[in-house]
Amino acid sequence: MDLEVAANRTQGVADIHPCYVIENLNYVLTKTPSVICVLLYIFLVLLAFITICGNLLVIISIIYFRQLHTTTNSLILSLAVADLLVGIVVFPFSMAFSLSSCLYHEDLFCKVRGSCDITLSTCSILNLCCISIDRFYAVCRPLTYRTKINHRSVAIMILLSWGVSVLIGIGVMTAGLNSEECEDGCLIDLVTTNTIGGILSFYLPVIVMLCIYLKIFIVAQRQARSIHNTISQSTKSGATVSKMERKATKTLAIVLGVFLLCWLPFFLWITVQPVANNVVPVPVIETLNWLTLSNSMLNPFIYAFFYSWFRSAIRMIISGKIFQGDFANSKLF
Repeated sequence: MDLEVAANRTQGVADIHPCYVIENLNYVLTKTPSVICVLLYIFLVLLAFITICGNLLVIISIIYFRQLHTTTNSLILSLAVADLLVGIVVFPFSMAFSLSSCLYHEDLFCKVRGSCDITLSTCSILNLCCISIDRFYAVCRPLTYRTKINHRSVAIMILLSWGVSVLIGIGVMTAGLNSEECEDGCLIDLVTTNTIGGILSFYLPVIVMLCIYLKIFIVAQRQARSIHNTISQSTKSGATVSKMERKATKTLAIVLGVFLLCWLPFFLWITVQPVANNVVPVPVIETLNWLTLSNSMLNPFIYAFFYSWFRSAIRMIISGKIFQGDFANSKLF
């Protein structure tokens, strides 16, 4: 790459990023961080801490309490492991080597950062997709749920989620997603890589999740209306059914809303940015990146803490009660 071009590309970045400076045309962390930079890293460390603690609590709860040893919770456990690794591995790499800096340079750490980020984030998304499939059979096909969603099928879904994620992470990395040098076919290769990676990592799982949760919502409403029409027509019964409908609607809205809020902006950006003429400001790029990672912090609250038996388990863990005796067989619900 021509030095003048490199200087022009990085100069604008250096002017607006609070934690990086230009040294010999290299994009490096400043040795004299500003107040904004310090506050930013305090916030990111806190984000990582909450992500690690939240997912660790979910993992301990499911492993320790035998009542939580179910096929559904096996998928939640896989999700929590992926999100825990995001907090342990991806967060530190992202703090040390920002996404924007890796857009301009390609070295070992940027490759490791990109590979871990893509692999674990994709695994988290695919686990969410598997959980939606489990919920589909539980709500829409209850009579065949135990035959379709058993330990064998769940193990296959978990292995596929991790295996596909690793392949996508390696594939996107080797295709030069974070490549610094751009040769003749670079733009076409980058567009193809971002498009295929986005489809496999995000768009396809999102379409599957949207279709499944829409079906679940329709079936749940139909079941609620059926109960309302076949049992008592009393005001109390009607209020109960109405409450059930509102709760189902709220739950699905939270699940899909938070997921799309965290992931959609980032994947729209990486899909459009190779062919866009306007340069996206670095703060926007970094915000989109950390917004996606924050989904790993929110997943425990949405998929685990939402249930009362998980809250009971977590209270026993935090209070230290599980260290005072054998409570593995405790009734949580």
